[in-house]
Amino acid sequence: MDLLYRNAVEKDLQALVQMLADDDLGGKREDSSMPLDSKYIDAFSSIRSDPNNELIVVCYDDFIVGMLQLTFIPYLTYRGSWRCQVEGVRVHSKHRGHGLGKKLFEWAISRAQEKNCRLIQLTSDKTRADALRFYESLGFAASHEGFKLQL
Repeated sequence: MDLLYRNAVEKDLQALVQMLADDDLGGKREDSSMPLDSKYIDAFSSIRSDPNNELIVVCYDDFIVGMLQLTFIPYLTYRGSWRCQVEGVRVHSKHRGHGLGKKLFEWAISRAQEKNCRLIQLTSDKTRADALRFYESLGFAASHEGFKLQL
């Protein structure tokens, strides 16, 4: 399978929001109706203009089959190192279970290494048992307890 990894462009937004909405949790918090809510367009513009953010799509035969966002964060800890935060991971529902997620993460880990990151981190909702097993199979460890406050 020949995959193309690239930065998302604005014309990808509808497909990306549809992927974000295409599961139990996303269906409750996303709005994939057209026209897209302007907040998605504003967020996309902010991501694209920030040199420490990359919204990546993976394409197969000109079809977007996956996505994730990488944020590169400078830290004072670990002797002033950088880390990579992974967010918004999705594989299109028609392409799940074929190893695409693993390839997407192999690419993301390689990208973090290119950017000289000391570690790569992510959070996942505790109700996503399959996702948690998947991340552990890639070598991620649930080493910290995460906290969020909805505003």
